[in-house]
Amino acid sequence: MAEQTPTEKIPTVVCDDVDIVYRVNGTGSGRGSATAALNRILRRKQTEKAAGVRRVHAVKKVSFVAYKGEAIGLIGTNGSGKSTLLKAVAGLLPVENGHIYTNGQPSLLGVNAALMNDLTGERNVYLGGLAMGMTREQVRERYDDIVDFSGINEKGDFITLPMRTYSSGMAARLRFSIAAAKDHDVLLIDEALATGDRRFQMRSEERIRELREKAGTVFLVSHNNKSIRDTCERTLWLERGELRMDGPTEDVMKEYEAFSGDKSDKTTKKKPAPDKAA
Repeated sequence: MAEQTPTEKIPTVVCDDVDIVYRVNGTGSGRGSATAALNRILRRKQTEKAAGVRRVHAVKKVSFVAYKGEAIGLIGTNGSGKSTLLKAVAGLLPVENGHIYTNGQPSLLGVNAALMNDLTGERNVYLGGLAMGMTREQVRERYDDIVDFSGINEKGDFITLPMRTYSSGMAARLRFSIAAAKDHDVLLIDEALATGDRRFQMRSEERIRELREKAGTVFLVSHNNKSIRDTCERTLWLERGELRMDGPTEDVMKEYEAFSGDKSDKTTKKKPAPDKAA
């Protein structure tokens, strides 16, 4: 049997013909009653139509294989199924058909659900670190780095204030900083790099590269084309739930930009506005 070579690709995530379906309650009879709920459990297919349940096919027959050391962008217009697919890979959503296999523990940008608005940022750093599997001692050792990375204390001692006093950008930066403090088998990032100034985005991109070098796999959902280009060498393009293209980032981005007309990452000098007539 041949020995494994250092360059051999090691799969971390396998999506095999995956369908994901949401069920949305409509206005049919029986909605909200205990009897109707029991009927939906016992005879779901027969009662869903009668109860006005609408099926939304969010992801359709998606297949791909991700490997250790890859940073993979996930792009598509709004409602294309990007975030839904990440949640399924993380194990937070069931699949209707097909299978998802993971080698290692996926983390969906760490700890959004674990952080609590009424607790201080400091308490949330510990809570989030513990939720990701770090020990209290590990969190204590990395605490200063987490706070410094987030940058939320640059204009005051915000880490000692409740998170409900934070702006949405500050809270997102702290979440990313906690998630980035731990090495991950598979890290799933949903729009994290869209928060904060360019300096924070550059720090985040550098941290993603470090995670890749430690044999992790990173998925990045973003509407910022520049972040995808700067961070990912491979990109998946989802459109209306279907995998439209999978390949080198530059190839996929060119096709996507031609389709959507979105070239938001292009840096151009703004021409001065013409003087108004007197």
